Amino acid sequence: MTPLGAARNSVEQLADSEVPSSPLVAIYLSKRAELVRFFTARTSSPTEAEDIVQEIYLKLAQTQDAPDNPAAFLYRLGSNVMIDRARTRRRGANRDDAYYQTFRRHGQDGGAADAPDPDAAIDARRALARVMHAVAALPPQCRRVFVMHKVDGLSYAEVATVLQISRSAVEKHMINALKRLAEQRP
Repeated sequence: MTPLGAARNSVEQLADSEVPSSPLVAIYLSKRAELVRFFTARTSSPTEAEDIVQEIYLKLAQTQDAPDNPAAFLYRLGSNVMIDRARTRRRGANRDDAYYQTFRRHGQDGGAADAPDPDAAIDARRALARVMHAVAALPPQCRRVFVMHKVDGLSYAEVATVLQISRSAVEKHMINALKRLAEQRP
C-alpha cells in the first residue's frame, strides 16, 4: 500500500472509530475527501493536496475558537496553506537562482557554463601538483599524519589512536608538515 493510501485509510479509520474532539474536527473529517479533491484540482498534485489537507488538520488542532462558517474556514485555511507553500517554493527557487548566478561563470552566449575558466583550471592543476609533490616529500610519519588529518578528516586524537602515538606528536607532525608546505608556496 502506498503512503498516500495508508494516510487515507488511517483517517477513515479515525473517522469511523473515534469520536471527534471538537465540532470543527468533525466537519473536517466529513469534508476531508472533498478538500483533497478541491486542492488536487488547484495544485494538480494529489500528493500536494494530501499534504495541504494534513496541514489543515494540524492547524485545527491548535485552533481554540469555532468560526461562524466552519466549512468556509476549512477552505480558507487550506488556501492559506497552499499559498504559504507556493511562497516557500518560490523563495527557494529565487535563492537557488541567486546562488547559481553568483557562483557560475557566464558562457559566451550569456548562459552559465559548468566548466571553469581554462586558465583557472590549468593554474589549479599546477597548484595541486605542487602540493602533491610537497606532501610526497614529507617524512613518512609526518605524511601519514597529514593525510589522515587533512585528507581523511580524522581529528588529532583519532590520528594519535590509529598511529599509536601521542596527541602532542600528532600536533608536532602537523606543524612540521604545514611549515614545509608553506615553504613550497610561490
